[in-house]
Amino acid sequence: MSTTRKHTALPKAQILIEALPWLTRHNGKTVVIKFGGNAMVNEELKAAFAQDVVFLRQAGLKPVVVHGGGPQINAQLDLHGLESEFKAGLRVTTPEAMDVVRMVLAGQVQRELVGLLNQHGPLAVGMTGEDAHTITATQHRPEIDGELVDIGRVGEITEINTGAIEALLSDGRIPVVSSIARSQDDGHVYNVNADTAAAALAAALGAETLMVLTDVEGLYEDWPNSDEVISRLTARELEKLLPDLASGMVPKMEGCLHAVRNGVNTARVIDGRVQHSILLEIFTDEGIGTMVVPDAPNDVANDAVGES
Repeated sequence: MSTTRKHTALPKAQILIEALPWLTRHNGKTVVIKFGGNAMVNEELKAAFAQDVVFLRQAGLKPVVVHGGGPQINAQLDLHGLESEFKAGLRVTTPEAMDVVRMVLAGQVQRELVGLLNQHGPLAVGMTGEDAHTITATQHRPEIDGELVDIGRVGEITEINTGAIEALLSDGRIPVVSSIARSQDDGHVYNVNADTAAAALAAALGAETLMVLTDVEGLYEDWPNSDEVISRLTARELEKLLPDLASGMVPKMEGCLHAVRNGVNTARVIDGRVQHSILLEIFTDEGIGTMVVPDAPNDVANDAVGES
């Protein structure tokens, strides 16, 4: 009697089959990924990130990567003897500091990321928000103690032009976008928060998903009293939590809120310290972070009735 040979690769086949419904659901869809935090400075996590993004592309999705570069900018400013100062959670950006920011984002971080992705084929193309007027901004003046404060070359997005990104996606490429923008007013270049830029691009591209890599497991239910992560919440639920969030999470969660309120189906904050966190989040039932979804239509209708 013949016995079926035990195939050691069978678990791999089962894992692939488990991913099938997710692969089918996301095929042809655009996914915008904000790359930052530890995933950006740890060599193993950087390599795993690049593998994940290429896997998405080969699996039929259309990934777009948006990145900042806080740690690298701080290091270069130190080298140039320029001080890192923050007001209202944003980097005060003098013209001299802006030169360093632009050099680091477009000349260092982006090039390294493009290089990692292109180890897997001629896929990634680096660009900044300046290219083809992809991101246009005006000067952002935050309000501190009731007064508008000048923090230099920090931009507030006024317009997104997705033409260049869509052309690259149609050509099967992976756009890697540095979060700097040209001003609509004065011709200067502005530093734009990368979380905000990723959310604005996701909305403008009609992306299926926005994924924001961060250095925590997700949005905590009752930090610091508990490390329970909220796995799913609606836009309205998130809006209620925003005033009490830690300052570092605010632009990320505001970005998620903007995305799902402007046509993006899901926005997720995931732990970039976990290798292959993108694949774990997008191709498994459990997921590993916090997912924000649009409000149900009847929730919005109830709100409208309540306001009238």
